[in-house]
Amino acid sequence: MAFVKVLKNKAYFKRFQVKPRRRREGKTDYRARRKMVRQDKNKFNNKKYRMVVRFTNRKCICQIMYATIRGDMVVAQATSAELKKFDIPAGYKNYAAAYCTGLLVARRVLKKFGMDEAFKGKEEIDGADYHVEDEENDKRPFKCILDVGLQTTAAGHRMWGALKGAVDGGLHIPHTNKKFPGFKASDEKGGESEYDADAHKEKIFGGQVKDYMEMLAEEDPTKYEAHFSKYIAKDMDGEKLEEMYTEAHEKIREDPEHELAEKKGTSHTRGDAGQITSSDGTEHMRNKKITLEQRRAKVAAKIAAAQAKLLAAEDEDENEDE
Repeated sequence: MAFVKVLKNKAYFKRFQVKPRRRREGKTDYRARRKMVRQDKNKFNNKKYRMVVRFTNRKCICQIMYATIRGDMVVAQATSAELKKFDIPAGYKNYAAAYCTGLLVARRVLKKFGMDEAFKGKEEIDGADYHVEDEENDKRPFKCILDVGLQTTAAGHRMWGALKGAVDGGLHIPHTNKKFPGFKASDEKGGESEYDADAHKEKIFGGQVKDYMEMLAEEDPTKYEAHFSKYIAKDMDGEKLEEMYTEAHEKIREDPEHELAEKKGTSHTRGDAGQITSSDGTEHMRNKKITLEQRRAKVAAKIAAAQAKLLAAEDEDENEDE
């Protein structure tokens, strides 16, 4: 038998370093995070802002934040679920919704810092390249870098919609148009690439959703009514999508402030048995945590009850035999 060297011996495990928790959970790329968070020494204690873009199964989330030793501090946040306020009834995770969310967080953070009047952004949305830092202004624009997390930076991804919305909203985010929809690289080495702004504009206004709605309405009306029920309830079809998003962009620029939900003022009363009665009339059970002594007493009482039941059964059997 050949000699097999044991690699993971005692010395290996004594020197083994556990990875950070969020690395073990597969949530954070610390190599990318260090590059984004690292600040120059001559800018010590200056905040380095990041625009964080994340997608869930239902919505798009955009946050402007900076890192500290205590953790990341959020300056402003916007989610596509807020687009309901701007008369967008559904479709909160597509490209057009991501653009609206990026525009909303940009206008919100600029208003918070009192820069919304100085930096209007690009008010005519045509999909063309726009860089707010190229404009002449007495102040420097609000600069942040894009943080996409573990998402694959594929061409045409929805994250570029959020980036484009924030840039058109007046934020300075260093970027190129190579990943935008409508960009076509040169076939020959050293040749000029092409960027079709109209193709990007079509995505910003939900052109792909419009095409799908029209196709589905023609081929499968039942499925169309099920998939686009919220649009139908608002008397909308594919032709009205561009108008809907245009009005939403205008409303976002007019009032980007976040409205806090009204508190219901519901009070709760807990009973001895763990029953909770709310002031709105609802009742539900919540198990109350008990101490070790109480648990032991509870077990002892159950054992005593079981033993008493067995003794009673034996007494009945003896009486029957007699």
